[in-house]
Amino acid sequence: MENTLVFIDAGFLSKVSQNFGKGEYLSFDLFEFPKFIAKKQNLLCKKTFYYTAPPFISDKPSTEETKRKKNYDNFIGKLSKNKDFTIREGRVQRLKIDGDFVYKQKGVDSLAVIDLVNVVIDYPDVKKIIIIASDSDFVPVINNLKMRGIKTILYTYYEKGRKAMFSTSNELIKSVYKYVLLTKEDFTSCPIRKNKNRSSRENGKK
Repeated sequence: MENTLVFIDAGFLSKVSQNFGKGEYLSFDLFEFPKFIAKKQNLLCKKTFYYTAPPFISDKPSTEETKRKKNYDNFIGKLSKNKDFTIREGRVQRLKIDGDFVYKQKGVDSLAVIDLVNVVIDYPDVKKIIIIASDSDFVPVINNLKMRGIKTILYTYYEKGRKAMFSTSNELIKSVYKYVLLTKEDFTSCPIRKNKNRSSRENGKK
């Protein structure tokens, strides 16, 4: 099979997992997941790039914040042991809007764009890549890759209706070679094997 690279927006994937789990994160093997979706496209996952950010920690961390950070560090530590998994970390910014705290990831998309730009140089044998995301910020780099002969397959998720919780940019969908909607079966088809030290989801809620 033809080699491919898989680029995962961890925040987006976690939200989709939680949605399919009706509020609870689905348990699945994060190492096998990119291999599974690549195989569905008759591709062989050569390497996975995982974009995330540590949970927010205040100047005087609460017990919950400390616990969250510890869970996150344990999770990332397990992922980093896999040579075929590259982790890129941005940061989380806390904003106060209308009296409520809102948490936003910063710098994550920029890290992904850098890696995508370098595909042509670092992986000259790869002609198709897979991105799991929903952000229109990737459109320019996808178009750039297209001009260099690299096709992008988008795995995303959206719902129809005014009150839909998920949406994907039409511009993003139009820019890719092919798009596929994630399903619950994509997660449940990658169960965690017993007695294996594998990670199932990102524990560090923001």
